[in-house]
Amino acid sequence: MVMMMMMVVMVVVSEASIVQQTCKETPDFNLCVSLLDSDPRSSSADTSGLALILVDKIKGLATKTLNEINGLYEKRPELKGALYECSQRYKTILNADVPEAIEAISKGVPKFAEDGVIDAGVEASACETGFNGKSPLTSLTKSMQNISNVTRAVVRLLL
Repeated sequence: MVMMMMMVVMVVVSEASIVQQTCKETPDFNLCVSLLDSDPRSSSADTSGLALILVDKIKGLATKTLNEINGLYEKRPELKGALYECSQRYKTILNADVPEAIEAISKGVPKFAEDGVIDAGVEASACETGFNGKSPLTSLTKSMQNISNVTRAVVRLLL
């Protein structure tokens, strides 16, 4: 019984340590740990699996942002032009960048995954600069940039 409990503790420690070790290599340790700990798959993932989880976080945030953009069309008609450009950029994240990153990680070609992850941050930044004045998406844009930076660092561990 004691031996079994020790083995369980060792497994939990090793699971936590891969997340901790990986996140130490990123620009935002706390964000990285928070993102990975919120997904039960991280407990059994290797570095590639952690990178895939983070790409899923990019996908989730892009979907959330696109939904926010769609809601703003009604509320802020004066921003239709900028919102349209942003919707196109977030569709690019969802339809090109995320699939590119997932496929590249899955096939063991992390350089192409890095390209997709970098582009997600670039698309978000370009959306933000498209507003004349204060953007209603600033918080979501900053989140995308931060998650993209963390994800890129994890993907680079695969190079």
